[in-house]
Amino acid sequence: MIGPLTTIMAYLLGSIPFGYLIVRWRRGIDVRSTGSKSIGATNVMRNLGLGGFMVTFLLDFAKGVASVVLAQRLTGNNPLWVGAAAVAPLVGHCYPIFLKFRGGKAVATAAGVYIVLAPISIGLALVIFGIIVAIWRYISLGSIIATALFPALIYYLDHRPWQIVLASGLGAAVIIFRHRTNMSRLLKGTEGRVGGKKAEVRSQ
Repeated sequence: MIGPLTTIMAYLLGSIPFGYLIVRWRRGIDVRSTGSKSIGATNVMRNLGLGGFMVTFLLDFAKGVASVVLAQRLTGNNPLWVGAAAVAPLVGHCYPIFLKFRGGKAVATAAGVYIVLAPISIGLALVIFGIIVAIWRYISLGSIIATALFPALIYYLDHRPWQIVLASGLGAAVIIFRHRTNMSRLLKGTEGRVGGKKAEVRSQ
């Protein structure tokens, strides 16, 4: 019973809508009614600036870390249930039960999950993300490409059990699916660039 319980706990942790709560507290509005309609750190930044971004990112990152660490400790590091607890907070962030399943895109939460499970791979993925954003100035493009490459990185660099590799693939699929509107705008050439005039960074 411990394994399924840790998965449920991870989903509930992921469902805590920190971005929504912070913007509601500071400005009295629903962050999902602004910008990219997301509860993630980038959309919070549109409303509260860099400070709001940092607080939201760190809290969303922390719930990913907590989900995996709890599963590791409570299941004896069983790779099946640790893998399940790696995916569950991403699903929770994207589809939070506390907000009628309207959440964010789980990039920060995924970073928290995989800093515990695959630090080498997440480090390289962040480098890839940074290079892409620096060259093309699309945060969404950097997020999508780094996420798509991550399962291969975790397999070849961190040599994790197949359950963890599979979980990374499922998590990547969730995150990329949540970026489908960004992909549409990228294809149309209407996605906002970082630092561009009237740019709207829509990744998280």
